[in-house]
Amino acid sequence: MNSVDEYISSFAPDIQSRLATLRQLFFEILPHTEESIRYNMPAYTVGKFHLYFAAYKNHIGFYPIYGLPKLEEEIAPYKAKKTKDSLHFLHNEPLPLDLIRKIIVSKSKD
Repeated sequence: MNSVDEYISSFAPDIQSRLATLRQLFFEILPHTEESIRYNMPAYTVGKFHLYFAAYKNHIGFYPIYGLPKLEEEIAPYKAKKTKDSLHFLHNEPLPLDLIRKIIVSKSKD
């Protein structure tokens, strides 16, 4: 996988739409962010860090999520039980775009 376009196009259309929405959100908030594939998933430079997302059978994983004490209550329902510092957004539920936006903005200030 060489590009985010290839990554997104490798999924079913309904998942492609969700992934494209996340991608667009990064560029809306951080128009000059660097986009790449790292660890076989889309990665975005956010401040001094990278944020990643990846699609799986039942959810989209969003990584890494740590150092966000002000958002802890909002993040709690999405915290993965087995994967440290990640959130899981189930495919059968709407993406929590306002929360994702807050995470990206918060991480960009770190």
